[in-house]
Amino acid sequence: MSGHSGYEMEDCVEALRGALASHGITLPSLRVDLPAFAGDYAPPMGLVALGNCNTGTARRLVDALGGRGVWWEVELAARGETVRAVRREVGARYGREAELCVAELLNNVVRHVGEGVAARVRVRAGGAARRVRVEVIDPAVGALPVLVVARGDDESGRGLALVDAVALAWGIEVRGEGKAVWFEVGVV
Repeated sequence: MSGHSGYEMEDCVEALRGALASHGITLPSLRVDLPAFAGDYAPPMGLVALGNCNTGTARRLVDALGGRGVWWEVELAARGETVRAVRREVGARYGREAELCVAELLNNVVRHVGEGVAARVRVRAGGAARRVRVEVIDPAVGALPVLVVARGDDESGRGLALVDAVALAWGIEVRGEGKAVWFEVGVV
C-alpha cells in the first residue's frame, strides 16, 4: 500500500463507511489517523482507526464480514398464523426453548407494534459459546419491550419474563432497520 496518498486513504475509509452503513453499522472512530498511526509507513501513509463500538455493533460487523453465517432467516407479516408457522419451524430446527422464546417475541410484535407489520426472524450460530442466537426484527424503534412483573390476576405481561427465565441471555438493539429483540439458547 505504500505510495497511496492521504486522499486515497480517506476515499478508502469513506468506501468502508458506506459498505458498513448498508448493513446498518456505524463506527464512531472510523477514520484515517495519519500522524498517530504512521508507524513504519512512509508519509503520507497512515492506518485506519477502527473500533470504539458496542457489542451489538461488533456482532453486526462480524456478520457483515462473514464471520458468522445466517443459518436461517424468514420475513413475515406478523399475524397469528405466521407466528405459529415460524414458531413450529424454529422449534423443529433449534429446539423447544428457542420455539417458546421466538413465539413470545413475535406475539409481542403483533400485540405492541401491530398485526400484519413486516418482521424478520434471523437465527445465527453462536460461535465458540455453542449458542443459537435468534433475533426478531421489526421497524418500531419507539416500541421497545420492557420486562415487567405481572401480578397474579394480570392477563398479560409475562412474555419477556418467560424469555428471561428460559434464555441464556437476551437484549434489545436499535438498528437502521428498526429494532432487534434477541435471545440466545444452548445448541441442541
